[in-house]
Amino acid sequence: MPLRDILARVDADLAAGRVPVARQRLRGLVSSFPNDLMLRRRLAEVYRLYGEPAEAGRWMYLEQDRDASETTAFEARYRTAPQRMGALAWHGPESLAPSAFARQQLAAVRAACSDAMGHPVDWDTVPSNRKTDGRGSAFADFLAGTGCLVAVLAFLAIWLNGLVALFD
Repeated sequence: MPLRDILARVDADLAAGRVPVARQRLRGLVSSFPNDLMLRRRLAEVYRLYGEPAEAGRWMYLEQDRDASETTAFEARYRTAPQRMGALAWHGPESLAPSAFARQQLAAVRAACSDAMGHPVDWDTVPSNRKTDGRGSAFADFLAGTGCLVAVLAFLAIWLNGLVALFD
């Protein structure tokens, strides 16, 4: 389906109050066209409707007329350069960016990420970072794993108790 048709559907979804559907369509478009700043801007507008300044800042990060509070919220959620690089979801070299400001932003994030990683990185090989959304922690992962282990052990204990009772 042509891009203009999908954008017409986004407009219809927004007019009908189907904001989650519009957001999902725009997320898909940004995924398919990661270097299109107009799509990123539209996605940021939808996140403003949700009251999500960090996500609005994420998608407006490459725009010179971005809102400073949204940028601050984005940088607070995605604290490290590798997290920001992953969150920006850019593909290809900075030279593909349609504005000098976007090229500068992308180059700065990539350089900071390279410094943090200790080796050069580029946008097509974004550092492996499971936590690109800036949430979660190793401790939370440990607790989740421990909870699963306890559940499996409890199930086995009940099963063995039933098996012993069966043969008594």
